[in-house]
Amino acid sequence: MRLTRIETFSIPEIGFVRVTDEAGNEGWGQVSTYQSDITAQVLHRQVAPHVLGVEFDPVSAQDDLFDRAWEKEHKFPGSYMCRAIGGVETALWDLRGKVAGKPVAELLGGTAGTVRAYASSMKRDITPAEEAERFRRLRGEFGFDAFKFRIGAEVGRNRDEWEGRTEEIIPTIARAVGEGAALLVDANSSYSPDRAIHYGKILQDNGIVHYEEPCPYWELEQTAEVTAALDIDVTGGEQDCWLPTWRRMFELRAVNVAQPDILYAGGIGRTLRIARMAEAAGLPVTPHAANLGLVTLFTMHLLRAIPNAGPYLELSIEEADYYPWQYGLYRNNPYRVEGGKVEVTEAPGWGVEIAPEWLEAASHAVSEAD
Repeated sequence: MRLTRIETFSIPEIGFVRVTDEAGNEGWGQVSTYQSDITAQVLHRQVAPHVLGVEFDPVSAQDDLFDRAWEKEHKFPGSYMCRAIGGVETALWDLRGKVAGKPVAELLGGTAGTVRAYASSMKRDITPAEEAERFRRLRGEFGFDAFKFRIGAEVGRNRDEWEGRTEEIIPTIARAVGEGAALLVDANSSYSPDRAIHYGKILQDNGIVHYEEPCPYWELEQTAEVTAALDIDVTGGEQDCWLPTWRRMFELRAVNVAQPDILYAGGIGRTLRIARMAEAAGLPVTPHAANLGLVTLFTMHLLRAIPNAGPYLELSIEEADYYPWQYGLYRNNPYRVEGGKVEVTEAPGWGVEIAPEWLEAASHAVSEAD
Protein backbone atom coordinates (compact mmCIF):
# COMPACT_ATOMS: atom_id res chain seq x y z
CA MET A 1 0.00 0.00 0.00
CA ARG A 2 1.03 3.60 -0.60
CA LEU A 3 -0.66 6.79 0.61
CA THR A 4 -0.76 9.33 -2.21
CA ARG A 5 -2.79 12.20 -0.75
CA ILE A 6 -3.45 13.66 2.72
CA GLU A 7 -5.99 16.41 3.26
CA THR A 8 -6.85 18.36 6.39
CA PHE A 9 -10.02 20.27 7.17
CA SER A 10 -9.54 22.31 10.32
CA ILE A 11 -10.73 25.02 12.66
CA PRO A 12 -8.89 25.93 15.88
CA GLU A 13 -10.97 23.52 17.98
CA ILE A 14 -11.00 20.41 15.78
CA GLY A 15 -9.64 19.07 12.51
CA PHE A 16 -10.41 16.09 10.28
CA VAL A 17 -8.02 14.22 7.98
CA ARG A 18 -8.74 12.39 4.73
CA VAL A 19 -6.18 9.98 3.30
CA THR A 20 -6.21 8.43 -0.18
CA ASP A 21 -4.19 5.43 -1.31
CA GLU A 22 -2.83 4.53 -4.75
CA ALA A 23 -6.03 2.61 -5.57
CA GLY A 24 -8.22 5.61 -4.77
CA ASN A 25 -9.53 4.26 -1.48
CA GLU A 26 -10.24 6.90 1.16
CA GLY A 27 -10.44 7.04 4.93
CA TRP A 28 -11.25 9.66 7.54
CA GLY A 29 -9.48 10.40 10.80
CA GLN A 30 -8.93 13.31 13.13
CA VAL A 31 -6.06 15.27 14.60
CA SER A 32 -6.51 16.01 18.27
CA THR A 33 -8.83 18.74 19.38
CA TYR A 34 -7.55 22.17 20.50
CA GLN A 35 -5.16 24.18 18.31
CA SER A 36 -6.11 21.75 15.55
CA ASP A 37 -5.36 24.29 12.85
CA ILE A 38 -1.77 24.47 14.13
CA THR A 39 -1.63 20.67 14.30
CA ALA A 40 -2.72 20.52 10.66
CA GLN A 41 0.30 22.63 9.72
CA VAL A 42 2.57 20.28 11.67
CA LEU A 43 0.98 17.33 9.84
CA HIS A 44 1.67 18.73 6.39
CA ARG A 45 5.17 19.93 7.18
CA GLN A 46 6.50 17.20 9.50
CA VAL A 47 4.41 14.05 8.98
CA ALA A 48 3.18 14.00 5.38
CA PRO A 49 6.67 14.14 3.80
CA HIS A 50 7.67 10.97 5.64
CA VAL A 51 4.59 8.83 4.91
CA LEU A 52 3.37 9.87 1.45
CA GLY A 53 4.50 7.59 -1.36
CA VAL A 54 6.11 5.07 0.99
CA GLU A 55 5.36 1.43 0.22
CA PHE A 56 4.33 -0.47 3.37
CA ASP A 57 2.33 -3.48 4.52
CA PRO A 58 -0.67 -2.06 6.42
CA VAL A 59 -0.98 -5.15 8.61
CA SER A 60 2.63 -5.75 9.63
CA ALA A 61 4.30 -2.38 9.08
CA GLN A 62 1.73 0.35 9.76
CA ASP A 63 3.19 1.16 13.18
CA ASP A 64 6.68 1.23 11.69
CA LEU A 65 5.58 3.74 9.05
CA PHE A 66 4.59 6.22 11.74
CA ASP A 67 7.52 5.36 14.02
CA ARG A 68 9.85 6.29 11.18
CA ALA A 69 8.06 9.60 10.72
CA TRP A 70 8.44 10.28 14.45
CA GLU A 71 12.14 9.31 14.30
CA LYS A 72 12.76 11.57 11.29
CA GLU A 73 11.46 14.44 13.43
CA HIS A 74 13.27 13.31 16.59
CA LYS A 75 14.00 16.89 17.61
CA PHE A 76 10.24 17.35 18.08
CA PRO A 77 9.19 14.44 20.32
CA GLY A 78 6.22 16.12 21.95
CA SER A 79 2.50 16.60 21.78
CA TYR A 80 2.06 18.30 18.40
CA MET A 81 3.84 15.52 16.50
CA CYS A 82 1.71 12.87 18.21
CA ARG A 83 -1.50 14.83 17.62
CA ALA A 84 -0.61 15.17 13.94
CA ILE A 85 0.45 11.53 13.46
CA GLY A 86 -2.80 10.45 15.12
CA GLY A 87 -4.78 12.24 12.42
CA VAL A 88 -3.19 10.29 9.57
CA GLU A 89 -3.06 7.02 11.50
CA THR A 90 -6.74 7.02 12.44
CA ALA A 91 -7.69 7.87 8.85
CA LEU A 92 -5.67 4.87 7.66
CA TRP A 93 -7.62 2.57 10.00
CA ASP A 94 -10.86 3.87 8.47
CA LEU A 95 -9.53 3.25 4.96
CA ARG A 96 -8.50 -0.28 5.86
CA GLY A 97 -11.87 -1.01 7.44
CA LYS A 98 -13.73 0.22 4.38
CA VAL A 99 -11.57 -1.87 2.04
CA ALA A 100 -12.12 -4.96 4.22
CA GLY A 101 -15.82 -4.23 4.76
CA LYS A 102 -15.33 -4.44 8.54
CA PRO A 103 -15.55 -2.06 11.50
CA VAL A 104 -12.18 -1.05 12.92
CA ALA A 105 -13.01 -2.93 16.13
CA GLU A 106 -12.95 -6.15 14.11
CA LEU A 107 -9.62 -5.28 12.50
CA LEU A 108 -8.30 -4.87 16.06
CA GLY A 109 -9.46 -8.36 17.02
CA GLY A 110 -12.75 -7.35 18.62
CA THR A 111 -16.37 -7.11 17.53
CA ALA A 112 -19.14 -4.62 17.00
CA GLY A 113 -21.50 -4.20 19.95
CA THR A 114 -22.40 -1.96 22.84
CA VAL A 115 -20.18 -0.10 25.29
CA ARG A 116 -21.31 1.15 28.69
CA ALA A 117 -20.81 4.91 28.98
CA TYR A 118 -20.35 7.27 31.88
CA ALA A 119 -21.84 10.74 31.71
CA SER A 120 -18.84 13.04 31.88
CA SER A 121 -19.32 16.59 33.12
CA MET A 122 -16.74 19.17 32.04
CA LYS A 123 -18.12 21.96 34.21
CA ARG A 124 -16.68 23.57 37.28
CA ASP A 125 -18.90 26.64 37.08
CA ILE A 126 -21.96 24.56 37.97
CA THR A 127 -23.29 24.39 41.53
CA PRO A 128 -23.44 21.03 43.31
CA ALA A 129 -27.25 21.13 43.32
CA GLU A 130 -27.40 21.88 39.59
CA GLU A 131 -24.94 19.08 38.81
CA ALA A 132 -26.94 16.62 40.88
CA GLU A 133 -30.15 17.58 39.11
CA ARG A 134 -28.47 17.24 35.72
CA PHE A 135 -27.23 13.75 36.57
CA ARG A 136 -30.68 12.68 37.81
CA ARG A 137 -32.26 13.91 34.57
CA LEU A 138 -29.70 12.11 32.39
CA ARG A 139 -30.13 8.91 34.37
CA GLY A 140 -33.86 8.99 33.78
CA GLU A 141 -33.66 10.04 30.13
CA PHE A 142 -30.77 7.90 28.87
CA GLY A 143 -30.22 5.24 31.52
CA PHE A 144 -26.71 6.29 32.54
CA ASP A 145 -25.50 4.41 35.61
CA ALA A 146 -22.07 6.06 35.88
CA PHE A 147 -21.19 9.75 36.24
CA LYS A 148 -18.06 11.90 36.51
CA PHE A 149 -17.87 15.36 38.04
CA ARG A 150 -15.10 17.87 38.69
CA ILE A 151 -13.44 18.79 41.98
CA GLY A 152 -10.80 21.39 42.79
CA ALA A 153 -9.70 23.89 40.15
CA GLU A 154 -7.90 22.89 36.95
CA VAL A 155 -4.16 22.87 37.74
CA GLY A 156 -5.40 24.66 40.82
CA ARG A 157 -2.39 24.74 43.15
CA ASN A 158 -4.65 23.52 45.98
CA ARG A 159 -7.38 26.06 45.21
CA ASP A 160 -11.03 25.25 44.67
CA GLU A 161 -13.19 26.72 41.93
CA TRP A 162 -14.84 28.59 44.80
CA GLU A 163 -14.46 28.09 48.49
CA GLY A 164 -16.22 25.01 49.79
CA ARG A 165 -17.39 23.69 46.41
CA THR A 166 -15.50 20.40 46.58
CA GLU A 167 -16.58 19.64 50.15
CA GLU A 168 -20.18 20.26 49.10
CA ILE A 169 -20.33 18.54 45.71
CA ILE A 170 -18.93 15.16 46.80
CA PRO A 171 -21.71 14.24 49.28
CA THR A 172 -24.35 16.04 47.20
CA ILE A 173 -23.70 13.86 44.14
CA ALA A 174 -23.29 10.73 46.24
CA ARG A 175 -26.71 11.26 47.87
CA ALA A 176 -28.42 12.24 44.62
CA VAL A 177 -27.30 9.48 42.24
CA GLY A 178 -25.01 7.20 44.21
CA GLU A 179 -27.37 4.27 44.70
CA GLY A 180 -26.59 1.70 42.03
CA ALA A 181 -24.34 4.09 40.10
CA ALA A 182 -20.58 4.32 39.68
CA LEU A 183 -19.26 7.76 40.62
CA LEU A 184 -16.03 9.23 39.29
CA VAL A 185 -14.23 12.53 39.88
CA ASP A 186 -11.58 14.47 37.99
CA ALA A 187 -9.22 16.83 39.82
CA ASN A 188 -7.29 17.91 36.69
CA SER A 189 -3.90 18.22 38.41
CA SER A 190 -5.34 20.31 41.24
CA TYR A 191 -3.59 19.15 44.43
CA SER A 192 -0.34 18.58 46.24
CA PRO A 193 -0.06 15.04 47.61
CA ASP A 194 -1.22 15.91 51.14
CA ARG A 195 -4.34 17.70 49.90
CA ALA A 196 -4.99 15.01 47.31
CA ILE A 197 -4.92 12.38 50.03
CA HIS A 198 -7.19 14.51 52.22
CA TYR A 199 -9.82 14.74 49.48
CA GLY A 200 -9.26 11.14 48.46
CA LYS A 201 -10.37 9.98 51.89
CA ILE A 202 -13.51 12.06 51.58
CA LEU A 203 -14.14 10.44 48.21
CA GLN A 204 -13.68 6.98 49.69
CA ASP A 205 -16.10 7.74 52.49
CA ASN A 206 -18.72 8.76 49.93
CA GLY A 207 -18.37 5.72 47.67
CA ILE A 208 -16.58 7.36 44.73
CA VAL A 209 -14.63 4.72 42.80
CA HIS A 210 -12.37 6.71 40.43
CA TYR A 211 -10.05 9.61 41.34
CA GLU A 212 -8.54 11.12 38.20
CA GLU A 213 -5.32 13.15 37.98
CA PRO A 214 -5.19 14.30 41.61
CA CYS A 215 -1.70 15.85 41.36
CA PRO A 216 0.13 17.69 38.57
CA TYR A 217 0.24 14.96 35.94
CA TRP A 218 3.93 15.47 35.19
CA GLU A 219 4.86 14.71 38.83
CA LEU A 220 4.53 10.94 38.74
CA GLU A 221 6.06 10.45 42.18
CA GLN A 222 3.40 12.68 43.69
CA THR A 223 0.61 10.67 42.09
CA ALA A 224 2.27 7.43 43.23
CA GLU A 225 2.29 8.74 46.80
CA VAL A 226 -1.46 9.38 46.62
CA THR A 227 -2.14 5.97 45.07
CA ALA A 228 -0.23 4.20 47.84
CA ALA A 229 -2.15 6.06 50.56
CA LEU A 230 -5.71 5.42 49.34
CA ASP A 231 -8.11 2.54 48.77
CA ILE A 232 -9.63 4.07 45.64
CA ASP A 233 -8.66 3.83 42.00
CA VAL A 234 -6.27 6.69 41.28
CA THR A 235 -6.17 7.20 37.53
CA GLY A 236 -4.27 9.24 34.97
CA GLY A 237 -2.25 9.48 31.79
CA GLU A 238 -4.50 11.44 29.47
CA GLN A 239 -1.85 14.09 28.81
CA ASP A 240 1.05 11.70 28.26
CA CYS A 241 2.23 11.01 24.72
CA TRP A 242 5.79 9.78 25.29
CA LEU A 243 6.00 5.99 25.66
CA PRO A 244 8.94 6.06 28.14
CA THR A 245 6.74 8.14 30.46
CA TRP A 246 4.12 5.40 30.37
CA ARG A 247 6.71 2.74 31.21
CA ARG A 248 7.87 4.77 34.18
CA MET A 249 4.28 5.39 35.29
CA PHE A 250 3.67 1.66 35.46
CA GLU A 251 7.02 0.92 37.11
CA LEU A 252 6.17 3.41 39.87
CA ARG A 253 2.64 1.99 40.23
CA ALA A 254 1.61 5.62 40.00
CA VAL A 255 -1.94 4.80 38.91
CA ASN A 256 -4.46 1.98 39.24
CA VAL A 257 -6.13 2.72 35.89
CA ALA A 258 -4.42 3.88 32.68
CA GLN A 259 -6.15 6.68 30.75
CA PRO A 260 -4.42 7.36 27.44
CA ASP A 261 -6.12 9.67 24.98
CA ILE A 262 -5.93 8.06 21.53
CA LEU A 263 -5.27 11.35 19.76
CA TYR A 264 -2.95 12.87 22.35
CA ALA A 265 -0.98 9.60 22.31
CA GLY A 266 -0.57 9.50 18.54
CA GLY A 267 -3.21 7.10 17.26
CA ILE A 268 -4.57 3.62 17.72
CA GLY A 269 -1.23 1.83 17.30
CA ARG A 270 0.55 3.80 20.00
CA THR A 271 -2.46 3.47 22.30
CA LEU A 272 -2.41 -0.30 21.81
CA ARG A 273 1.21 -0.33 22.99
CA ILE A 274 0.19 1.57 26.10
CA ALA A 275 -2.69 -0.86 26.63
CA ARG A 276 -0.31 -3.82 26.38
CA MET A 277 2.04 -2.21 28.91
CA ALA A 278 -0.91 -1.68 31.22
CA GLU A 279 -2.01 -5.29 30.75
CA ALA A 280 1.48 -6.51 31.69
CA ALA A 281 1.21 -4.38 34.83
CA GLY A 282 -2.20 -5.87 35.63
CA LEU A 283 -4.06 -2.61 35.01
CA PRO A 284 -7.25 -1.76 33.11
CA VAL A 285 -7.46 0.94 30.44
CA THR A 286 -10.24 3.54 30.57
CA PRO A 287 -9.20 6.07 27.90
CA HIS A 288 -9.71 9.81 28.07
CA ALA A 289 -12.33 10.91 25.53
CA ALA A 290 -13.66 14.21 26.80
CA ASN A 291 -15.50 15.57 23.76
CA LEU A 292 -17.77 14.46 20.94
CA GLY A 293 -15.11 14.63 18.27
CA LEU A 294 -14.04 11.33 16.71
CA VAL A 295 -11.79 10.48 19.66
CA THR A 296 -14.80 9.05 21.49
CA LEU A 297 -15.75 6.88 18.51
CA PHE A 298 -12.15 5.66 18.20
CA THR A 299 -12.25 4.78 21.90
CA MET A 300 -15.48 2.81 21.48
CA HIS A 301 -13.83 0.60 18.86
CA LEU A 302 -10.72 0.19 21.02
CA LEU A 303 -12.73 -0.82 24.10
CA ARG A 304 -14.51 -3.50 22.04
CA ALA A 305 -11.11 -5.03 21.20
CA ILE A 306 -8.59 -4.87 24.06
CA PRO A 307 -8.62 -7.56 26.79
CA ASN A 308 -8.04 -5.11 29.65
CA ALA A 309 -10.73 -2.60 28.72
CA GLY A 310 -12.08 -0.65 31.66
CA PRO A 311 -15.75 -0.85 32.61
CA TYR A 312 -16.96 2.21 30.75
CA LEU A 313 -16.44 4.85 28.06
CA GLU A 314 -16.13 8.55 28.80
CA LEU A 315 -18.97 10.41 27.04
CA SER A 316 -19.25 14.19 27.19
CA ILE A 317 -22.66 15.49 28.27
CA GLU A 318 -21.98 19.14 27.45
CA GLU A 319 -24.37 20.84 25.07
CA ALA A 320 -23.85 23.47 22.40
CA ASP A 321 -23.84 26.36 24.86
CA TYR A 322 -20.65 24.97 26.40
CA TYR A 323 -18.89 23.21 23.50
CA PRO A 324 -20.54 24.64 20.35
CA TRP A 325 -17.87 23.17 18.07
CA GLN A 326 -18.91 19.61 19.06
CA TYR A 327 -22.14 19.90 17.12
CA GLY A 328 -22.85 19.74 13.40
CA LEU A 329 -19.81 17.54 12.74
CA TYR A 330 -21.50 14.41 11.38
CA ARG A 331 -24.21 13.33 8.97
CA ASN A 332 -25.02 10.41 11.26
CA ASN A 333 -24.81 10.65 15.06
CA PRO A 334 -22.45 7.93 16.35
CA TYR A 335 -23.21 8.68 20.01
CA ARG A 336 -26.85 7.73 20.52
CA VAL A 337 -27.29 6.54 24.11
CA GLU A 338 -29.80 3.85 25.05
CA GLY A 339 -29.83 2.21 28.45
CA GLY A 340 -26.61 3.98 29.34
CA LYS A 341 -24.79 2.40 26.38
CA VAL A 342 -23.52 3.43 22.95
CA GLU A 343 -22.98 1.11 19.99
CA VAL A 344 -20.14 0.21 17.67
CA THR A 345 -22.03 -0.77 14.53
CA GLU A 346 -21.13 -3.26 11.80
CA ALA A 347 -20.50 -0.36 9.39
CA PRO A 348 -17.06 -0.50 7.73
CA GLY A 349 -14.26 1.61 9.16
CA TRP A 350 -15.37 4.06 11.82
CA GLY A 351 -18.94 3.98 10.53
CA VAL A 352 -19.38 7.75 10.45
CA GLU A 353 -19.67 10.45 7.78
CA ILE A 354 -18.39 13.98 8.28
CA ALA A 355 -20.99 16.64 7.43
CA PRO A 356 -20.16 18.15 3.99
CA GLU A 357 -21.27 21.61 5.09
CA TRP A 358 -18.81 21.50 7.99
CA LEU A 359 -15.98 20.52 5.63
CA GLU A 360 -16.85 23.30 3.23
CA ALA A 361 -16.54 25.90 6.00
CA ALA A 362 -13.21 24.61 7.35
CA SER A 363 -9.68 25.51 6.26
CA HIS A 364 -8.51 22.96 3.69
CA ALA A 365 -4.93 21.92 2.94
CA VAL A 366 -3.47 19.14 0.78
CA SER A 367 -0.20 17.21 0.59
CA GLU A 368 0.41 14.80 -2.29
CA ALA A 369 3.07 12.25 -3.17
CA ASP A 370 5.54 13.32 -5.85
